[in-house]
Amino acid sequence: MLFELLLAVLILGTLLGMGIPIYTNQLNKVKIIKAVTDIHTFSKDIYEYWMNRETFPESLAEVGRDKNTDPWGRPYQYLKIEGKTKKQVQGKWRKDRFLVPINSDFDLYSMGKDRKSQAPLTAKQSRDDVIRANNGTFIGLASKY
Repeated sequence: MLFELLLAVLILGTLLGMGIPIYTNQLNKVKIIKAVTDIHTFSKDIYEYWMNRETFPESLAEVGRDKNTDPWGRPYQYLKIEGKTKKQVQGKWRKDRFLVPINSDFDLYSMGKDRKSQAPLTAKQSRDDVIRANNGTFIGLASKY
């Protein structure tokens, strides 16, 4: 009887040990997909604003998206680039592995699971960011860009 109970607990522990990492991995994938969808939607709103005013908004508040948070509970990050001097955006715009800016109009991204980020995508803190690059032709994980 005791042996059977011990065996049942051992089997249950093994199943949980295998199942929890799979579950958390799938949950993170769902959050990434949600962030990609949000960034795509926000980009549309920003371009609609641009079509009506011939300038990009200074913040997400101007398109009514300032209250939205990413799936990890942090606000989305936005930086208007077009029309600004290099000095005004220096150190703020996102850069690829060659330290070249990834957008020329605006940056829009989530800081990802670790809630930390740095301008170069190659930085460890930026690898899990969900980014918009190439002026919107790429939206996804910074590690895949």
